[in-house]
Amino acid sequence: MEDLKFLIQKLEKELLRIEAGAEIVSVGTVLRTGDGVVWIDGLAQTKLNEILLVRPSQTSGTKEISVPVLALNLEEELIGAVALADSDLIKEGDMVIRTETVIQAPVGPSLIGRVVNPLGQPLDGLGEIKTETFYPLEREAPGVIEREPVRRPLQTGIKAIDGLIPIGRGQRELILGDRQIGKTAIALDVILNQKDEKKDRPICVYVGVGQKLSKIKRMYEILKKAGALDYTIMVVASASDPAALIYLSVYSGCSIGEYFRDNGQDAVVIYDDLTKHAWAWRELSLLLKRPVGREAYPGDIFYTHARLLERAAKLKEGGSLTALPICETQLGDISSYIPTNLISITDGQIYLETDLFNKGFRPAISIGLSVSRVGSQAQTKLMKKVAGRLKLDLAQFRELEAFAQVTSDLAEASRKKLERGRVLTEILKQENLQPLSFEKIAVLFFAANEGYLDGFSSAEIFYFENKLLADLNLDQADLATALKTKADIDDTLVEKLNQYLKNFVQSFRQNRSN
Repeated sequence: MEDLKFLIQKLEKELLRIEAGAEIVSVGTVLRTGDGVVWIDGLAQTKLNEILLVRPSQTSGTKEISVPVLALNLEEELIGAVALADSDLIKEGDMVIRTETVIQAPVGPSLIGRVVNPLGQPLDGLGEIKTETFYPLEREAPGVIEREPVRRPLQTGIKAIDGLIPIGRGQRELILGDRQIGKTAIALDVILNQKDEKKDRPICVYVGVGQKLSKIKRMYEILKKAGALDYTIMVVASASDPAALIYLSVYSGCSIGEYFRDNGQDAVVIYDDLTKHAWAWRELSLLLKRPVGREAYPGDIFYTHARLLERAAKLKEGGSLTALPICETQLGDISSYIPTNLISITDGQIYLETDLFNKGFRPAISIGLSVSRVGSQAQTKLMKKVAGRLKLDLAQFRELEAFAQVTSDLAEASRKKLERGRVLTEILKQENLQPLSFEKIAVLFFAANEGYLDGFSSAEIFYFENKLLADLNLDQADLATALKTKADIDDTLVEKLNQYLKNFVQSFRQNRSN
């Protein structure tokens, strides 16, 4: 009986202590560690993606050190976590405490022009980033009712894309191809082309996933020299970073972009690339003893990318978030596991072909295998009118080209279509880091469609294009401005364009003959 009274008194004291607001700290213990993974006993109330702090018992110096780890496996008696910093400091028996905070990243305008890691820590040596707003890295995608159809174009400045494979604001367009054939160059062109969009310029977020720091440095210098850092944020997890940071980088970049979308602005997030992201998640999953599936990837690899890319949207009340994921293929195989996953998640793909690249066709975009499921919905009326005929002529050219390889007996009409296709193919070539405004692209397409380039050699077409673009900048700025302002073409503008191009071609031929 006395034992029962003593127990009741003890419980009453504990209740009084709790009511008085005494702080209770949940404490766990490191059972084992290795390869950046920490297995923890205790902390039964831990949340998924919560940050835990490991207090190493053996540290040099008097300063207390805490190593952050991320809880990813919540088992019945164990927690599997991955280290976000130096895991060599963690030993068996170390104390672990909860922060009760799910992993989040700083967001806001103060990040513009900066290079940060997935946790929002600066990597550019320009000082601390001051912001009071934080977004969780994992956020729920907007529902169907909150979205509206994608209609406004995202001008990339790339002729083949803006004319034939248009991208809309709020779309998810996959860029895929083998190594070293220009996938990142397309992403750079997209960023650089936004410089002239003063009124509706989107904020660009480039996420470097497991990339070499030398590549990131080159990109930073290109963007800085072009003045593009005024609207660009770089989130970087380099190849030397832990797999956990590489895995988190894409979610961090997405959250940063969502801040601008939620505040009524447009944003573009480039994930370079999701192949390395899949590798990082596979590495973490194998270390966390998760069951393996196809090609040793965990069963949730599709869901991992789907929940990321579903966050791209055009909101009814707010801005838009456009996702441009990049994926690497092996020997041009787009039917392998990760590429097919991403193709089925996204709203279209831009496929870069190695054979085209080796033939000197740059950017090496395969018009036949590339598609935009938003299509002409994301084009201005001007581009829609001049590019519609272009698509038909190119499709006929591809069929005739295959037929012409086995016979030389072609009708005159077929020969003309082959010549037109050759001209259009030359027109679609473009130098890296030289994006064009949509009205200049439209004038080039109009000239090709109306036959002003017929009979020119490949070298002459290249020279003609450079001269025409320079003339539009200087002597015909009013015509270019009219096309840009109206974003459409009527009979009056058609007449002006025809008259201008007739005079220009006549002058060009005279200068070439002299």
